[in-house]
Amino acid sequence: MATIDCESRAALRELIELLRDLDERWLGPDWLMNGPGDVAEGARNLMHLLQGGLHSYFEDDPDHPVFRRIVSPERKFTGDNADAIYFDAPVRPDRVYRIRGNLCGAVYFSLTVEEGARDGGLSVATDAVLNDDGMDVGADGSFEVVAGGPARPRNWLALAPAATRITTRHYFEEERCAAADPTRVIPFEIGVIDPQAPPAAPADASVAAGIRRVATFIRTRTFDMGKPGDRVQPAFVSVVPNEFPPPVKPLDFGAAAADAAYSMAPYVIGPDQALVFTGRWPRCRFANVSLWNRHMMTFDYANRRVSLNRRQTQLEKDGTFRMVLAHRDPGVPNWLDTEGRLFGLVFWRYMLPDGPIEAPRATVVPFAEVARAGSSAGV
Repeated sequence: MATIDCESRAALRELIELLRDLDERWLGPDWLMNGPGDVAEGARNLMHLLQGGLHSYFEDDPDHPVFRRIVSPERKFTGDNADAIYFDAPVRPDRVYRIRGNLCGAVYFSLTVEEGARDGGLSVATDAVLNDDGMDVGADGSFEVVAGGPARPRNWLALAPAATRITTRHYFEEERCAAADPTRVIPFEIGVIDPQAPPAAPADASVAAGIRRVATFIRTRTFDMGKPGDRVQPAFVSVVPNEFPPPVKPLDFGAAAADAAYSMAPYVIGPDQALVFTGRWPRCRFANVSLWNRHMMTFDYANRRVSLNRRQTQLEKDGTFRMVLAHRDPGVPNWLDTEGRLFGLVFWRYMLPDGPIEAPRATVVPFAEVARAGSSAGV
């Protein structure tokens, strides 16, 4: 039987060709993937990206938007967070939307307008942000916000001409990581205020467009990110292992939280070493530290302690903290589990900081120096 040529089949072949190209080039030495472990981790990242593109962008309609959860314990990319739950929805600047939701106990909540994220692309800038300080919230945590249209004094989010998506952020400081809690339900809805006709039934052109959005989502987060070493890093990123730059705000950096200050550096420790962090949590709405792999995917926060927020951190008598990043349990408070990885990324977040932030200090020490006798490490 002859193959039926159509636009959706052409788009599917383009996606297959992209995956083949990623296999041949991106999972290779040019992107510093030099062994089976590197390739396996890259392939896992690619599967998470494929899931993310299908989940968020394949069915994508700014005239009939839906808030979808961006990342989860099984879907990680672009710097997810164990203590946060994120949603996003497509928008267009010539529409007016009504957003209803609930804070659900979050210590920080915001709505952010992203620019350049149309059709699966990666956000290139933040256009506007509205946090819970600029909202009227009910006693039960419920709220209603209007996005777009004429300016309003409260509960209003501007949609600039380049607006493409709205991202939500619920940040929690709890003993259990919020993102790992399957019982955590956050009600959210968004709709165009002026009723729109129902979308047309799926057809060749619309299915092709959806497949191409998925391909764009994957390509912009792999090939288009550039090769390691060729990327221009923002001021909050250090390329020197175990040395953190002063935390700074990302300004309008795409996909970043405008209310946050960040500091990030790679860690490198040997099999019998540990990395000791010392510092002081600043005055702010939310703060935590997270461990990521090279693809900015969190380590396994559902089963290990790979991040710490302020509630999870045991402080010293003077109010400072001492954390120990190690490959096995040293039997002391504030252990960050590397999962046995000799290399990773350490990312610090501070939401709505009040005053200067002290950069964390890191010191490499022998594991035996920090391990408590009788710990599960067997030291």
